[in-house]
Amino acid sequence: MSTAYKNRIQEFKVALSEENIDLKTLRELCFNGVPFEGGIRALCWKILLNYLPLDQTLWDPFLKKQREVYSQFLKEMIIQPGIAKANLGLSREDVTMEDHPLNPNPDSRWNNYFKDNEILLQIDKDVRRLYPDMAFFQRPTEYPCQLILDPQNDYETLRRRVEQTTLKAQTVNRNRSGVTNVSSPGKSLNLYPSNEYEVLPNGTEAHWEVVERILFIYAKLNPGIAYVQGMNEIVGPIYYTFATDPNSEWKEHAEADTFFCFTNLMSENRDNFIKSLDDSQCGITYKMESVYSMLKDKDMELYLKLEEQNIKPQYFTFRWLTLLLSQEFLLPDVIRIWDTLFSDQDRFHFLILVCCAMLILIRDNLLAGDFTVNMRLLQDYPISDVHTILIKAKELQDNS
Repeated sequence: MSTAYKNRIQEFKVALSEENIDLKTLRELCFNGVPFEGGIRALCWKILLNYLPLDQTLWDPFLKKQREVYSQFLKEMIIQPGIAKANLGLSREDVTMEDHPLNPNPDSRWNNYFKDNEILLQIDKDVRRLYPDMAFFQRPTEYPCQLILDPQNDYETLRRRVEQTTLKAQTVNRNRSGVTNVSSPGKSLNLYPSNEYEVLPNGTEAHWEVVERILFIYAKLNPGIAYVQGMNEIVGPIYYTFATDPNSEWKEHAEADTFFCFTNLMSENRDNFIKSLDDSQCGITYKMESVYSMLKDKDMELYLKLEEQNIKPQYFTFRWLTLLLSQEFLLPDVIRIWDTLFSDQDRFHFLILVCCAMLILIRDNLLAGDFTVNMRLLQDYPISDVHTILIKAKELQDNS
């Protein structure tokens, strides 16, 4: 480890040891990347995503309360419906009770159960193939959820619920821009077909199952948006960062902490996932067009070339912006980009700068290419050095 890097770690330690953390100083430090050592990154993300208060004396009671709240969500949304499913319909007389599977009442518990299954199947399909080029999400977690896996419990877990359900998962095509994306090689979805996953022994659960639970609870608590394909790509890097924290007291609570950090991030980003807002000032169309407006300002020649070839921003920026570039780069690079994104006070404006920088950095290829070549370049971005991209984005920011 170089002396410069050791000094950098020391700077973070000093900033994080203040009783009242100076957010401006921390943001400036994080902007250039956060060290993984000592759980510094995981801690910084919890602060930058407005989860942990700046006053460290409040952390212990705050975390205790939040983690209890999350346990309550597990009990209400996963355990109780599972018990109801295990208990209901065991004897004939149950059918004459107020609630049974064919009850047409929209408030029926069964009706909700079947509706939830549709969402659960979609989540399940997506989380099983999360980062297929890495074994991490298929591996068992060191801290399986005891509430869920208690051998005394005779109820349906989410995994069992998916395995037992006869509903066919509907493939909801949520790519609203109507473009078939060319998947980048690192993201090939055929590496682990979703029906071929290792079944772990009883009492254990894979990391993808934890992500599934986080998304299912988020969908239940946010019925207006529920679950939209792609949200798994936003939870993934946050959960990975917290679940690999070298500090075991934090790592043990990776699930609850991820849930709240994801919820906070989605509260800023959720409009991108709501179709009815697409064309509003806060919707995704406006943001996609902002990338081109900025490009027009920074590089008129390149802007005119893309316009002339009728390459619309939604053909590629839809995925870049909604998924915070999580599908364009390998996970360690995504995490590095997010260090900078999360540290910027106006993170989503900085994301637009990053997208613009990505275009300018391949301008020569784009100016030389035809429509087909350029579409392939944009949907399978060729530069893997994210450091160069971030430096360029910062340069654009400073010159604006």
